Amino acid sequence: MMVTLDLDALDLKDGQRVLDLGCGRGRHSHALYWHERALDVVMLDLSLEDLKGAVDGFFELPPPPAEPPRSAVWCVGDADRLPFADASFDAVICSEVLEHLPDVDSALREITRIVKPGGKFACSVPRYWPETICWGLSEGYQNTPGGHVRIFKDHELRRQVEGFGFTGFKRHWAHALHSPYWWLRCAKWERQEESRMVAAYKKLLEWDLLQKPRLTRWTEAALNPLMGKSVALYFDKTGAGS
Repeated sequence: MMVTLDLDALDLKDGQRVLDLGCGRGRHSHALYWHERALDVVMLDLSLEDLKGAVDGFFELPPPPAEPPRSAVWCVGDADRLPFADASFDAVICSEVLEHLPDVDSALREITRIVKPGGKFACSVPRYWPETICWGLSEGYQNTPGGHVRIFKDHELRRQVEGFGFTGFKRHWAHALHSPYWWLRCAKWERQEESRMVAAYKKLLEWDLLQKPRLTRWTEAALNPLMGKSVALYFDKTGAGS
């Protein structure tokens, strides 16, 4: 599975409760459930169809260790009206979600409310300059219904999150090999389904995901600081927020 966030950076412990906010089809939820720590995972997304896909994914993977016990539950919900009690999560992750939201501050306010003091928050968003190229190449990309409504600069997003009482402690980039793929798709936006180049690149990425050959893993690790498609930010909850 393709995971953007470094879950080990969250320093999770057995029995902790973690929310995957905007879980989509569950790639991070699955990684949390099969994490070496036995966690109580909660998946939330606005799309019931995606949630069904996430739930189906649990039955396509081998069972995790039986002990210590772990759990996974799911619910439909909106990021700016989370159906959870105050200080009810040890950690919240939010991967490739904030760029879709009409009101990021409302979501951050809700995240602040449900994270315990001393808890963790991790998010990833498309990196500024690769995303800017995508927007420049295709109006269709930027106007896709349910698509990206903003481009973040990572230092500005960090300040925005820290304004709610968090302290950033880590940043990294991911998925450098995906940047040219999306540039190619955007350049051929109206004909991408018919493009042999797009199809060939997609097959390469799928092969890389399944096989994880050392050459492409090393290549991507070297390229991530330069052209990683996503930037990931990690925070401790250190104050009351605003």
